[in-house]
Amino acid sequence: MGRFGRRIIALVIDWLLAVIISITFFHYNSFATLGVFAVMQIVFLITIGGSIGHIVVRLRLTPLSGGYIGVWRPIVRTVLLCLVIPAVIYDQDQRGLHDRAIGSILVRI
Repeated sequence: MGRFGRRIIALVIDWLLAVIISITFFHYNSFATLGVFAVMQIVFLITIGGSIGHIVVRLRLTPLSGGYIGVWRPIVRTVLLCLVIPAVIYDQDQRGLHDRAIGSILVRI
């Protein structure tokens, strides 16, 4: 299971990439940064099973039942992640509410 430290590092990597893209194309607009972050999360979760930050720290998002994560789960997870509160409330398994809501878990690869 992906632990807190790896999750934070992955989040920082993803956010920094979003900031760099926002500075480059949107003159650092905070809403653009959040939008870029959200799009990156959705696209990479659907296509490669993890964001760029997840891949760098060797994490992958998988459904608890196994198999492919699908399309709707990354979208719902990203919306909840962008709201912040569901992501900072987590259970004893260190799964945030955003992961519990969609039945997924971040695992080490």
